[in-house]
Amino acid sequence: MSFEYLSGEQQARYRRFLTDPSPGDLERFFYLDAAALAEVAKKRRDHNRLGFGVQWGTVRMLGTFLSDAGDVPHVAVEFVAEQLSVTDPSCIKHYRERLPTQHQHAREIRALLGYREFAEAEAELRTFVASRAAQTRDSRRELFDRAVVWLIEGRVLLPGITTLAALIAGVRAERQVAINDHLVEQTPLEMRRELLDTLVVPHGKKVSPLEWMRTAVVNVSGLGMKEALGRSSTVWAFGAGAVDAGGVAPVKMAELAAYGMHAKAPKIERLKGTRRVATLLATMRHLEGVSVDDALLLFDLLMATKLLARAARDEEKAKLKSAPAA
Repeated sequence: MSFEYLSGEQQARYRRFLTDPSPGDLERFFYLDAAALAEVAKKRRDHNRLGFGVQWGTVRMLGTFLSDAGDVPHVAVEFVAEQLSVTDPSCIKHYRERLPTQHQHAREIRALLGYREFAEAEAELRTFVASRAAQTRDSRRELFDRAVVWLIEGRVLLPGITTLAALIAGVRAERQVAINDHLVEQTPLEMRRELLDTLVVPHGKKVSPLEWMRTAVVNVSGLGMKEALGRSSTVWAFGAGAVDAGGVAPVKMAELAAYGMHAKAPKIERLKGTRRVATLLATMRHLEGVSVDDALLLFDLLMATKLLARAARDEEKAKLKSAPAA
């Protein structure tokens, strides 16, 4: 199912009350303003008046109308009943007995509050989700929650969970493909081949070039310094930093690079479409800075532990030699 990526809690709370509304929620969503009270005054029976008031708050809080008033927490029913001077809140059980009345109330509330059907706002939602997917690290779950808030605040009736979950997953995937395609289009063909070659373990070697380049040199010695400089030189020779990635948000480049820095080469090799080259490009751009920083750090360590320490020892020996004999 398209909503399987959602958590159990997300699925359970969608268009439902999981817990009692807080006092703040009651005031925010279930308070009946003058327009609502004017409509309520037109209803003849207590259960219809109460049902209308409860539906008024429910759609504002959940983004949907509930056909069974029994699914609304008692605190909400009692809060509305108090505003309407309905002495017996339990009378709301009769509200569910006549669906045409509920549907009529829903139409009236939609007109009063300016609610739209999901289909009317779908294009706007897609634009919102696409923007978030292109500019942030939001996961599908996070995008789903943001979409729900966007719909409720925009007074749009929530669709079925399958519909919304599929839209979120689809738009996010489309944006990632668009980002990958853009990066690959900006990458020269020869560089693409060179990047892909970094995944292949050369004959006589134990690791792939990618694995070697993303592994910092820890040997604090002249040979280690030479290897660190060679590593940085090899990384910079690709020229990944010269590729125009201006159309991609830095956070998305960092996201690609993070994957490329930690995933095994065979796993990167199995990536589909343009994602493989896009991941390698972002990784190499990241390594341009990392490899230089690692070489500088190694140089500092080498200076501190080898050269400066040796100079200090030689100076101390010189002092001892020049000291007058006792």
